[in-house]
Amino acid sequence: MAELILYEHPLSPYAQKVKISLREKDVPFAARLPEGIGTGATGGGFAKANPRGEVPALIHGDVQIFDSTIILEYIEDVWPEPAMLPRAAAERARVRMIEDVMDTQFEAITWGLGELNFFRRAEGVQKDAMEAKARQQAEAFFGVLEGYLGDREWFNGDRFGWGDLSVVPYLNGAAGFGIRPAAGSRLAAWLDRANARESVAQAQRESVASITGMNQVDQAVKAGLFKRQYRDHRLEWMMKTGGTDIVLKGLEAGNIRFTGPGT
Repeated sequence: MAELILYEHPLSPYAQKVKISLREKDVPFAARLPEGIGTGATGGGFAKANPRGEVPALIHGDVQIFDSTIILEYIEDVWPEPAMLPRAAAERARVRMIEDVMDTQFEAITWGLGELNFFRRAEGVQKDAMEAKARQQAEAFFGVLEGYLGDREWFNGDRFGWGDLSVVPYLNGAAGFGIRPAAGSRLAAWLDRANARESVAQAQRESVASITGMNQVDQAVKAGLFKRQYRDHRLEWMMKTGGTDIVLKGLEAGNIRFTGPGT
């Protein structure tokens, strides 16, 4: 069988979704960090596979795929067992909607927190105010997620699957900034169950290990060596959460770039 190559970054929740699915299905793959990631000038097989220049990208023989949702669908088609999608059409639609909400709305919050803490886009009073808004936004989403979870053991239903792998990377990302579901809540209990799975735990270990490499990344941004990607929902978050001047300064400095919808 052709080698499966996943271009990824351990901090990317989009890439984590894919890794969790592959590991749940026990599909071997080679994880690679794209050359020149973050510079706006990526090359090699990654650039060919994904014209957006964003992770993840999957290469399987002659097949080249970008966008995490399309990659998950491909994985489900090629390696159908164990199934990550529920059987019933309505339940499949429900978990796909959960994925979309997390990918486009919740992701903007955790990304914004990364902009403030890793990339030092704001300091002092502005940073404190934006972080406070991010916490309020995330905690409001926790209520929405409690509704999606209901009395189920998993977002997917009676077993771990698509709905769960679409949520856990984002909640772990928020937890890294000190924002967690309320102790004793159904969502907190679900998060404990999800993190106990080896597929999730491994992705989280990889994510945490990669944070040490982010210590000086703000200096690389200031030096013009690293460009930030402002997708549609990320730009909206910045503008609504008190970061309009951050966007304008980034444009003036040439250290941000705009891309298409989230992958």
